[in-house]
Amino acid sequence: MSVLEKVRPEPPVTVRKEPRVTDEHGRRIHVGELVWRYLLLLVVLALTVGPFLWQLSTSLKGPTEDIYSSPPSFLPARPTLHNYTRVADTIPVWDYALNSLKVATANVVTNCVGSALAGYALARLRFRGRRVTTLAFVLAMLVPVEGIVIAQFTTMRELGLNNTLIGVVLPGAIGAMNVLLMRNAFRNLPYEIEEAAYVDGADVWQRFLRVALPSVKGTLAVVAIFAFMGAWDDFLWPLIVLSDPSKFTLTIGLNYLHGTFANDERLVAAGTVIAVAPLIALFACLQRYFFRGVGEGAVKG
Repeated sequence: MSVLEKVRPEPPVTVRKEPRVTDEHGRRIHVGELVWRYLLLLVVLALTVGPFLWQLSTSLKGPTEDIYSSPPSFLPARPTLHNYTRVADTIPVWDYALNSLKVATANVVTNCVGSALAGYALARLRFRGRRVTTLAFVLAMLVPVEGIVIAQFTTMRELGLNNTLIGVVLPGAIGAMNVLLMRNAFRNLPYEIEEAAYVDGADVWQRFLRVALPSVKGTLAVVAIFAFMGAWDDFLWPLIVLSDPSKFTLTIGLNYLHGTFANDERLVAAGTVIAVAPLIALFACLQRYFFRGVGEGAVKG
């Protein structure tokens, strides 16, 4: 047997390849970079969700449990709903919540209807002064609310709407940001769709209601969420325009709760959870449309 026959070739060395992870654009992401991304997301999640979870935990703690212990205890030893009952017994929280619901619902309806009509007109209809009108909406976003609150209060007083829920709704009936969101959503729609409807004999209202509007449901959901959150969380304007306690919104009512029971953080935490719960429920119902609508109505130049 020759020497060449005795020497056997060694098997090739296999090198383990790093698992290939790509983003939505097909670019490769290293595992270390992916770990740092998830760590950053966890930090952001803790900073945003952490305070609400802490308030929820505080609202479930009993009167004998120390909420200022060191180190602090996150989970309540004996969870109880007694603090929510005390809030309802102390202030008419459900009446305040009903007032806030009326204002927020009216704000959602007016913003969705008005922003859709104005956005479609700015995006599709040709009329003199369209660019100037669009610029006016952009400039309106730059004006701080505190700079026009006196003018708004004077206007509501002249109209006889002070101390009414209509006076609370009217200044925020149509938001400039919502109009621009709807305008860009309509601009992103292909013209061919409406041209086909026009050839079939559809007028402007039919093209708007049956063709354009169903195609921007995502952006409409974004407008609804923004309008509801803005009206539900508003504190300054209802505090200025309302003076009758029976017409107070939830944010003003909870402020009175905090002033009465400044040393009992359990009641304040329970009231905060009551105020935030409808917003979480609304976003949970519309989240599938929300993320789609952010892309539809992205503000472009």
